[in-house]
Amino acid sequence: MTNNQHEVVSAEQVKDYLRNHPNFFEKNATLLTEITLPNPHGNGVISLTERQQLAQRDKIRVIEAMMAQMIVHAEENDATSAKVHQLSVKLLNQQSYTALQQLIAETLKLDFAVTDSLIRIWVKPSNSAIVQDPTFTHVSEAFNEWVMSLSQPYCGTKPEILGDLLDSKLQSFAIIPLGTKAADQRPFGILILGAEDKDRFKTGMGTLYLEHIGELVAASLLNHLFALNL
Repeated sequence: MTNNQHEVVSAEQVKDYLRNHPNFFEKNATLLTEITLPNPHGNGVISLTERQQLAQRDKIRVIEAMMAQMIVHAEENDATSAKVHQLSVKLLNQQSYTALQQLIAETLKLDFAVTDSLIRIWVKPSNSAIVQDPTFTHVSEAFNEWVMSLSQPYCGTKPEILGDLLDSKLQSFAIIPLGTKAADQRPFGILILGAEDKDRFKTGMGTLYLEHIGELVAASLLNHLFALNL
């Protein structure tokens, strides 16, 4: 190589030089307007300064979209929390077992976009007045054991083991074990929710509010069953 030939400088060397000389563009301010780059949003070229401004605007737009989505989710959570609270207040005011069941079914349908719901309780009541109530209808041992194996509410398409407990035309389901959080307590029943909307209860969705609803329904049922000397 002769002295008149220029040594090729790699991109990494340029990066290293600029990193080690942070005041380079201060000393060469006009270079920012002299260097041109392809316009990412159209034809032609733009200066390095303009390209950096566009990049910053793009980042800001992404952040704004994320914040807007977070606000929507927060508002949805606030609305759901308010509905769960109202459900708990209504449950406390029910004086009969039949009225309690009607309230649960109506509230789930009107406030939580549930097309149909069903409650099944494993144990039989000693009170003869409610012994024929549909909530005590026998379920298979296989279904019982499947419910016992759930560590959280099931969400998704209709599991085969559900059989004909709810209309087969429903597209998505939430199956919530009824019981307490105590480690030595097993579920005493099940709350099944069905929706015509296939996306209402999706596999992998958050189940926090479903768990809260299950706990409220379970406590209300137990209170009434205990009052009836179950």
